[in-house]
Amino acid sequence: MKRRANRQNDALRKVEIIPGFQLFPAGSVLISFGRTRVICSATIEEKVPPFLKDRGLGWVTAEYSMLPAATGSRNMRESVKGKQQGRSVEIQRLIGRSLRAVVDRQILGERSILIDCDVIQADGGTRTASITGAYVALSLAVEQLMRERAIQQSPILSQVAAVSVGMVNGEVLLDLDYPEDSNADVDMNIVATSEGTLIEIQGTAEGAPFSRDKMDQMLDIGLEGIEKLMVIQRQALNQ
Repeated sequence: MKRRANRQNDALRKVEIIPGFQLFPAGSVLISFGRTRVICSATIEEKVPPFLKDRGLGWVTAEYSMLPAATGSRNMRESVKGKQQGRSVEIQRLIGRSLRAVVDRQILGERSILIDCDVIQADGGTRTASITGAYVALSLAVEQLMRERAIQQSPILSQVAAVSVGMVNGEVLLDLDYPEDSNADVDMNIVATSEGTLIEIQGTAEGAPFSRDKMDQMLDIGLEGIEKLMVIQRQALNQ
């Protein structure tokens, strides 16, 4: 099938990470996966949730939201509705789990790093872009803690990034945009570390069941894509 910009099936969209996008957070980036754009910011608080008090462990958590004009039709703000949508809650929990999986919370100490992921333009893959950008924002916040000598070593144990894969018209595709995602027979999101270990796999047959062989193909193409994303993360952190 023909993809936008004549992308090959195993090709990412154009990915760009701009660090230091905001003035006030300890770490921030603007990340773009093609037309999908997300602002990820990391704020440090010298406290932890009550359930962690006096346990010597830090906390990393996330919030996710999509701005009203992020899609073709305006979305009502969740604050106006009076509660978060289930989708937003599920995605922000995924982002938090993904980051905590690569952080030594004892080294972090009794402080919290809060990651905000705000989608300013959505064209598929907002959760995977959020995780990939959130890692960079988290790393920048940790660098600030080390510069200030609040911690002696980095609590980050590994890189983490995420990408979508799927099956459209019987073909395995990497990094689906919205038209592809909305027509996919199988939709999968993969979160992995720089060691190639898996943190989370979310895979669903939207149109038809898929075989173990197809699942392995999607995992292979997804992990290759994540390796490419991690190169871009490192380049952003080295700027």
